[in-house]
This record gives sequence, C-alpha cells and structure tokens, in this order.
Amino acid sequence: MSSLPAQKKSPLVEIDLRPNLLYVRFIGPQIGQREAPIITQEVEPYIKQAGASMKHFIIDLQSVTFMSSMGLGTCIGLRNKAASAGAKPILYGTQPELLKMLAMVKMDTMFKLAKNQGELDLLLK
Repeated sequence: MSSLPAQKKSPLVEIDLRPNLLYVRFIGPQIGQREAPIITQEVEPYIKQAGASMKHFIIDLQSVTFMSSMGLGTCIGLRNKAASAGAKPILYGTQPELLKMLAMVKMDTMFKLAKNQGELDLLLK
C-alpha cells in the first residue's frame, strides 16, 4: 500500500495524520446524503494506514451545524473502524444544537466530547 500524505484537504474534509493521532475536520455547514459517503471514502484509508499506532481519533465538527442520519452514520462508522484499531474516539467543537441531537440518539456516549482546545488537550494526555 502506498503511503498517504500526512495532510489532505478536500472541499468536505481536512485530514491530519500525526504520530498517535488522526485528526479529521468535517467542513460544514451540513453533512448529509451527498457528503457522508465522500467523507468516509477519504478518511478510511487514513484509519487503515494509521492502524494500531493511532491512539486518538478526533472528529472536529466546529463548522458543522446540521448532520443527517447519513452524516451520523459516517461518524459512527469511522469511530468503529478507529476504535477497532485501538484509538479513542473524540468529537471536538460540536455546536450546541448538534450536541443536543447527538444526545437524543445516544451518540454522545460513543465518543469523548471536547468543547474547546483545553478540554481536547486534557483528553489527549
């Protein structure tokens, strides 16, 4: 398998592969039926490449205001792949309205949540 670049930016997602960490920033404002499969396709090879060396998997949702069920499914699917490689999944910068929706579908229990950089730094220790 060829090595992927440490950073990748597309119209829907920014990916940053660091030692022990895969940082994925969804570029909003909406993650729906069109965006979800594209994001999955772009992120999965990075999860595969990081493998067991990945200790943390961060999904940055700062610019996302709406997520359809397919968007939620993408988060869960990526989380499951990262967790099976041994990474701790973290949602970062989730907007309050989106956080309410995640709580409604019990998704907030599947991830560690970091509202800001300080909370994220604590989770990464």
